[in-house]
Amino acid sequence: MLRSSSRILALVVLAALLACAAAAGAGAWRFHHKNPQAPVVRLDEYVVMGWVAWDASWYARIADQGYDYRPGEQSSVAFFPLYPLAIRAVEALGANVYQAGVLVSLLCGPLAVLLFLRWARLLVDDTSALHAALLLALYPFTFFLYGVMYSDALFILLVVGAFLALEKGHLVPAVVLGALATAARPVAPAVVVGLLVRRWEWKRARGERWSVVDLLPVLSALGFVLYVLYLDRRFGLPFAFVDAQVGWGQQPGWEAWLKLPWFKAVFHEGNAEVKLRLVVHALLTGVALALVIPTFRRLGWGYGAFCAVIVGIPSVATKDFMGMGRYLLSAFPLFVTLALLLRDHPRVRQGLWAVGAVSLVVLTAAFALDHYIS
Repeated sequence: MLRSSSRILALVVLAALLACAAAAGAGAWRFHHKNPQAPVVRLDEYVVMGWVAWDASWYARIADQGYDYRPGEQSSVAFFPLYPLAIRAVEALGANVYQAGVLVSLLCGPLAVLLFLRWARLLVDDTSALHAALLLALYPFTFFLYGVMYSDALFILLVVGAFLALEKGHLVPAVVLGALATAARPVAPAVVVGLLVRRWEWKRARGERWSVVDLLPVLSALGFVLYVLYLDRRFGLPFAFVDAQVGWGQQPGWEAWLKLPWFKAVFHEGNAEVKLRLVVHALLTGVALALVIPTFRRLGWGYGAFCAVIVGIPSVATKDFMGMGRYLLSAFPLFVTLALLLRDHPRVRQGLWAVGAVSLVVLTAAFALDHYIS
């Protein structure tokens, strides 16, 4: 049964990856040839072009030129360093910066989904673990794990790997992977709290005594800390990545916390595409927040705390929920909780798989056509 589940998931991930790659290539071809004078390029180049849009240019810039910071403006310091470093490493093998970025995501994303199944099996029965993995593999925004030049695939691979190592009792590898994860995304509080509380639960379940060694998950914040120290030394502002958000109109304050820009765009100023996009992201955020409490009950305090922080911080900080659909990929335990809640509702579960599969392809094509998806 275990091999069968792994085989099923691998086939679904492969099918999803191929479908998304085809959609990305088709979308890029269409976008490229809006200009009648555009030159014809190779098929593989269209696929790469389809995965490279929006924030991908920032990662390419960091990988090739390093960081810059302009107070109050959009600046590359907003993006954490591990993914650009990985791109630079692959570039050294002969790929150009965009090929390298896509290759890193292409290697990390599918592996993260397969690793998720191994982790889930340690917490729930094999059938529920497979259902959860399929929900993740076919979640509409999972196309960001299938080749898009964003850091999500690398981060999720690392954080799932950290919790998998922790569940197997390998504390030091878990902390190392956690530290790498916090160098990829600004989510150190969620990783530290999740690993720390889960370690306490893990030892308690085995009747083992807590010791000072069990505080090691605090060191998983090291990736975040090193980036902060770098920013302080280079630009004299340790939290320049927060200040850079102003350039994207993400100033902290009551206006953002009360989501006034969201209400303004949805009910007054936004066009139909903007309204649909913001409503979808808000609905997904609401569903994720609703799943946090059941996660505490079904998976324990460690995973509940991890999800509460990793969903709660961007939910509060964002002015209009934009991007939340993608950020929720990081709250991977929620997919197990959802699978458990849908255990006795197979039609709903199958419906989510079907809608997700179609949405994956549609959103991939839209992304390649340069629509702002997340």
